[in-house]
Amino acid sequence: MGLKRVHLRYFTDMVMDMMKSCFFIGHREADEWLFPRLEQTIDQLIEEENVRYFYVGGYGGFDRIAAAAVKKAKQRHPDVTLMRVLPYHPAERPVDTPFGYDGTYYPEGLEKTPRPYAIVKANQLMVDSCDWMVCYVRHGASNSKKLLEYAQRREKKGFLQITNICEGEEICK
Repeated sequence: MGLKRVHLRYFTDMVMDMMKSCFFIGHREADEWLFPRLEQTIDQLIEEENVRYFYVGGYGGFDRIAAAAVKKAKQRHPDVTLMRVLPYHPAERPVDTPFGYDGTYYPEGLEKTPRPYAIVKANQLMVDSCDWMVCYVRHGASNSKKLLEYAQRREKKGFLQITNICEGEEICK
C-alpha cells in the first residue's frame, strides 16, 4: 500500500514538472498592438515549452491584454489554466473569479507583507515560482523594470526564462 502511494507521488511530481507555468508582468499603459504578439508567444509556450499554467495580475492594460490572449489560446488548448494573481488575502478583500479565468491564486508567503508592498512582493513570489515570465517593459521608471532586473538575475542562474515582447520593437525605443 505504501509503495503505491510513493509511486503515485513520484508520478504526480513528474507530471507537474512537465507542465510548466508562466507569469505576465508589464506596464499599466499598454496598447492593443501587443495582442497578436502575445498570442504568438503564448501559442509558442504551449506548443513548444509545454506551459499549461498562466498567471496574470489585474492592475493594468498589459494584464488585461495578456489575459485576453490566454483566454483566446484556451479555445484552441482546453488543457490550459488561467489564474488571477491576488496581492491581497481573499479573506481581507474577497474577489470573484473573473470571467474566463479558472480561479484565483494568492501566493504563499504574502500573508505578512505590509499592504503598500503587497503587489511588488506578489510579483516577486510569482517570478520565484514560475518557469517563464513574459513581460512588456519599455521604460525604466517603473516597477515592471525593477521586476525584470530581479527576474534576469534568476534567469542567469537557470531558474527562469524570460521573453520581453517589447524587444526589437521600434515603438519600445
